[in-house]
Amino acid sequence: MNAEVHWRADITSLVFPVQGHGAICAVHRGAFRTLLGSEPSPEECLGYFRRFEEAFRAAAGAKIARKAIPAGTSLHLTSRDIARKLLEDAQIASGEQL
Repeated sequence: MNAEVHWRADITSLVFPVQGHGAICAVHRGAFRTLLGSEPSPEECLGYFRRFEEAFRAAAGAKIARKAIPAGTSLHLTSRDIARKLLEDAQIASGEQL
């Protein structure tokens, strides 16, 4: 995992840099709670990120494109943003058309 990915207790969020965008992306603990179905610890959030890092990064890129977020502007992902990418990845892996 990239050392720049870390937990920020002050905003109860995992944060990671968005390559080529010049800003950070935050994912609040509440999004992880929805995705995991329980109240996760910071370590559990980091572990989930590690497991699905590609989907998190793809979700950030998709949100930047969809919302036309200017370079250098930080953003946050919701559980819906992440779930959308996880579902797309699962469909692609099983050979389904999107």
